[in-house]
Amino acid sequence: MERRLEGIRVLVTRPRERAEELCFLLEDEGAEVLSVPLLELRPPEDPRPLASAAEHIQRYRWVVFASPSGVEALMEALREAGTVERLRRVKVAAVGPRTARTAEGFGLEVAAEPEEGTGEALFHLIKDSLQHGDEVLLPAAEEGRRELEEGLRELGVFVTRVTAYRSTPAPLPEDALTQLEATPPDVALFASPRTAEAFLEAVGRERLGAAKVVAIGPTTAAALERLGLPPAAVAERPTPEALVDAAVRAVRG
Repeated sequence: MERRLEGIRVLVTRPRERAEELCFLLEDEGAEVLSVPLLELRPPEDPRPLASAAEHIQRYRWVVFASPSGVEALMEALREAGTVERLRRVKVAAVGPRTARTAEGFGLEVAAEPEEGTGEALFHLIKDSLQHGDEVLLPAAEEGRRELEEGLRELGVFVTRVTAYRSTPAPLPEDALTQLEATPPDVALFASPRTAEAFLEAVGRERLGAAKVVAIGPTTAAALERLGLPPAAVAERPTPEALVDAAVRAVRG
């Protein structure tokens, strides 16, 4: 079987919690993987809004998950509040297949998942099922994007956005920086605008050398363009498999 990334050095910048499957798939294709997590996922500084949303979960018509971490954080808050069963009365939507799989892993039925894994695509998928005055819960990253929230509010929907988790810069081991300097990657994968920003702040453009930059989706691709790192390829879906395919396209030009 062809190993499409044989001998290619690939930089993975995802938080450790989200990188395992991607690293395995890259290695299976023959890549030499350098995992340098630039962000750490942490609980919200103030857990009370998430706890309150979990306690009153039955009031919402929809719960919209934008990431696997949002699913995990809300499910833990529901468990602590003793209200897990009440979530069965609420419709669940997920941005992206990995988020949907995480929700399903908790026994949830995902009623809406757009083909294109973006908040905008999800908005268009569910907007006709919403009425003025409906309530939607959005457990999201503290620094998460606002397009979905803003679109729902324009429909007259009441959106409760709560911080489910936050990402903070991860301390970089000195040996990782040394490795990057000595043998720059052939391909660098970025899965969020925040990660790209953290890379430039902590590592610097020069340590990428001539690496081909790959984005997980259009939002990250646009951020990379703004930062002066135009992507050579963009994943067709926000999944580890699609990121690997995009890395192959980047290498093959």
